[in-house]
Amino acid sequence: MSIYQRLLNSKSRYGGGFLLLLDPDRIEQREYLRLAEAAQECRVDGILVGSSFVLKSNFAQAVQAIKEVTDLPVIIFPGSITQITHHADAILFTSLLSGRNPTYLIDEQVKGAPLIKQAGLEPIPTGYLLIESGNLTSVQYMSGCTPIPNSKYEIAAAHALAAQYLGMKFVYLEAGSGARTPVQVEMIREVASYASIPIIVGGGLHSPEAVAARIDAGASLVVVGNHFENDARLTHLRELVAAAHPIQSVNV
Repeated sequence: MSIYQRLLNSKSRYGGGFLLLLDPDRIEQREYLRLAEAAQECRVDGILVGSSFVLKSNFAQAVQAIKEVTDLPVIIFPGSITQITHHADAILFTSLLSGRNPTYLIDEQVKGAPLIKQAGLEPIPTGYLLIESGNLTSVQYMSGCTPIPNSKYEIAAAHALAAQYLGMKFVYLEAGSGARTPVQVEMIREVASYASIPIIVGGGLHSPEAVAARIDAGASLVVVGNHFENDARLTHLRELVAAAHPIQSVNV
C-alpha cells in the first residue's frame, strides 16, 4: 500500500487523520525522538519532518534517527531541495500555488525531482497554499509570497480547484508555524465543497476543539508540530489525535 493511500485510509476509517510535524532545527533531538517514539502509541497517522530554514546540517541523520524509533510513515515536508534523503518513506512534492514566485512554483521542483527519484522516495504531489495567519511566518518570509487573506474563501477554493485539475493529490492550507490565527473553518468548508481534492490543514491548531472543528469542516488531515516545542506532553498529543479521529473517539 502506498503512503498516500495509507493517509487516505485514516480519513475513511477514523473520520480524519493526524500528522505530527517534527522540525529538527527547532527542537532538541531527545525531544523529537521521544515524540516520534510515542507517536504510534498515541495513534498518530504519520510523521512529517521538515523546516522552513535549516541552520543545522544534520537533516538526513535526523530523519534516519526518527525512522529507527517508529514504524509510522516518515514523510519529508521540504523547505528546499537540501531536505531530501533516502531515509524517509515519502515526500510531499509541494508547489506553492498561492504565490507567484517561480522558485517555489516549479524551479525547486525541477531541481528536486531527480534527487527524489534517486532516493527512491514516494512523491505525493501537493498544492501548497499559504493562508494569512495574523503574523509573519517563516515560510512567508523565506518564499517572499503574499498569503491568501483568511477571509477570501473563494480565492482559496479556486486555488484548490486548480491543484485538483493539475492532478495534485492533496491541497495543503497552511497558516504557518506559530500562526496566531489558524485557517478558518469557513474557508475549509468552502474549499471542501468546491473542490474534491483531499485537504490538509496546518498552523496554529493548539486544542482538541480546534482540531475537531477542522476535521468536521472537511479536512482529511490536520498537522500539528510547532505547538509541541512548548508543550511536549504526550497526554496532550493523545487528546489532539483523538480529536482528529472522531469515529474512533466515539467507539472507544
